[in-house]
Amino acid sequence: MSSTSHFQWPVRIYYEDTDAGGIVYHSNYLKYFERARTELLRSKGVSQQVLLEQHTGFVVRHMDIDFKQGATLDEALIVNTWIKEQKKASLIFCQEMVNDNGRVLCSATVKVACVNTQKMKPMAIPSYLVTELTTSVS
Repeated sequence: MSSTSHFQWPVRIYYEDTDAGGIVYHSNYLKYFERARTELLRSKGVSQQVLLEQHTGFVVRHMDIDFKQGATLDEALIVNTWIKEQKKASLIFCQEMVNDNGRVLCSATVKVACVNTQKMKPMAIPSYLVTELTTSVS
């Protein structure tokens, strides 16, 4: 499965997100991308709390990230997120942080694995979840 619809999640850059020069500290992009993936799932009616109650979780397996231009204090940005590929037990997300001019400041490809949280072993993505993920972003 490959999705071309992008989920958009807004981000405002606060003082606490920046370094001494007013530029977003590099590790904070990981937080923005993680939150956007969570919000994409939430927009499809998928609760991570419910998944955890069912002993199902997603863990980051691999990430490629490209820092193109630093985001700065007070900027209002958008994180675009879409599912590039879905396999039996994993998803590959593409993500971009863009400014109001449409310039990509940072991009990432993130592979997450579905795991049984009791055994911490890979497991197939539940079929009901596959159905939710293959519907259009609302």
